[in-house]
Amino acid sequence: MRHHGRMNAYSEDLRQKIVEAVHRGTPKSEVARLLGVSLSSVKRYARLAREGEPLAPRKAPGKRPKIGERARRLLEADLEERPAGTLEERRRFLERVAGVRVSESTVSRMLKRLGWTRKKDRWARANGTSGRGRLGGR
Repeated sequence: MRHHGRMNAYSEDLRQKIVEAVHRGTPKSEVARLLGVSLSSVKRYARLAREGEPLAPRKAPGKRPKIGERARRLLEADLEERPAGTLEERRRFLERVAGVRVSESTVSRMLKRLGWTRKKDRWARANGTSGRGRLGGR
């Protein structure tokens, strides 16, 4: 049976155990067998430790964001300036001003990530208050 998903990185604790076992003189192939990891992983962690590199798992590379930092700042400024703008208007704005071609869905996801929500035909900060408490103000 094949697994097609991403594997989770080995914990830093397991990596440390691998390095300690190699340091004690246990053969790398035996460390791999005993701890259920590949020989190449044992070699890699031993090399990292020998070179003084951290054993902690690194962040996965992933895809580059479609909307970069500059475009994000422009989008936020546009939201402040034109809170009633539609997703289509924001999409066209990003294309015209930042040269970024994205879908309305991408713009919507970015706005949500930035903490904006649509309220009564206007965009507003999601953490903003409407002047009423949860229970009061009828």
